[in-house]
Amino acid sequence: MEYIGGVVKALLSPLFAAFVIAALGYALGGIKIKGISLGTAGVLVMALLYGIFVSYVPSITIGGKEIVLYSAEVKKTFSTFSSLGTALFVTAVGLIAGPKFFRNFNKKTVGYLLMGLVVILTGALITVLIITVFKVKTPMALGLMTGALTSTPGLSAAKEMFEGTDAENLVTAGYGIAYLFGVLGVVFFVQLMPRFLKTDMDKERELVENASIAVKDDGKKRYKLDALDFFPFMVTVALGMVLGSFKIPGINFSLGSSGGTLIMGLIVGHIGHIGKLDISVSKKTTNFFRELGLALFLIGAGVPGGVNFISNVSVVNFLLGVLITIVPMIVGFLFGKYVFKFRIFNNLASITGGMTSTPALGTLISTTGTDEISGSYAATYPIALVLVVLTAKIVAMIL
Repeated sequence: MEYIGGVVKALLSPLFAAFVIAALGYALGGIKIKGISLGTAGVLVMALLYGIFVSYVPSITIGGKEIVLYSAEVKKTFSTFSSLGTALFVTAVGLIAGPKFFRNFNKKTVGYLLMGLVVILTGALITVLIITVFKVKTPMALGLMTGALTSTPGLSAAKEMFEGTDAENLVTAGYGIAYLFGVLGVVFFVQLMPRFLKTDMDKERELVENASIAVKDDGKKRYKLDALDFFPFMVTVALGMVLGSFKIPGINFSLGSSGGTLIMGLIVGHIGHIGKLDISVSKKTTNFFRELGLALFLIGAGVPGGVNFISNVSVVNFLLGVLITIVPMIVGFLFGKYVFKFRIFNNLASITGGMTSTPALGTLISTTGTDEISGSYAATYPIALVLVVLTAKIVAMIL
């Protein structure tokens, strides 16, 4: 019995659960209904379901021994998965976009920056409306906002404003309620809009790829330290983590691991080499880490999200979170189409950046069949990341 208990304990460990969640999630994500699928976001659904399960069954007893399925320690393990996944995914996106990002910097890039402003400010205005009209408590409303915009840095900033009080728990509860639709809403939006507008996907893909500036090879012989380009990738992640850890005095703001690794990925991708040392990363390697990172992020964020969702769910608050997710996307899309004149692929990619939605970008790349759109995400994401943190602090101070 002790042997069986040991085997069961190993099989019910967070690591084993992560692989099972990923396997079932990819199976679910591969199912298409009228051309629409969850894709990698299927991993999130399975992670949320697992989180819901362990919220009801946090432990089981076998052979007189208690096996813990979910606890503060287990939550830390999933948090590590989330942080690791974010670093890998965002670094890969930065490296993919980097070679062309700075060369393509023009008036449209300013439009991408403004898109981040439009999306986040729209979300903030709805949050203020919810507080003043619906009389939702400010901590809960800020939790709903950061969950609807899937912004972990925003959540941290909002919690910091109420640290040490009961209101801090309301922020976390609101985040858990809104996070589910915050992810899935953007994932479905970027798939449904091209269908709704009857977009010629092949034509749009061709236009996006032809409009990108080619990166010329100067023909000089350079040396790689490893065949798979793991060295430059890992160095980029490490440097990005360092960059993300620096805090701006006064507002106590930092880019965090996601912002730091994205910017460092853009820089390293742009540089490409140091003297005779080749630090470029092949597309196969960036694609691998992008997908692996996305899966880890969804598992790490989804399981605690499922636990929080069940323990704090409220129909009214859930619908308010849906509102904060949908309206900024619609407003942003209209601005992108009619004001900034973006092609639809770039428009949707910019919205995923403005909504700080990592899984939606992965879905959009699969839907469009091109990773050239990563640059639009990369141009919008940093400003959105900064703004959601600042708006969370400002709303908390004035309301």
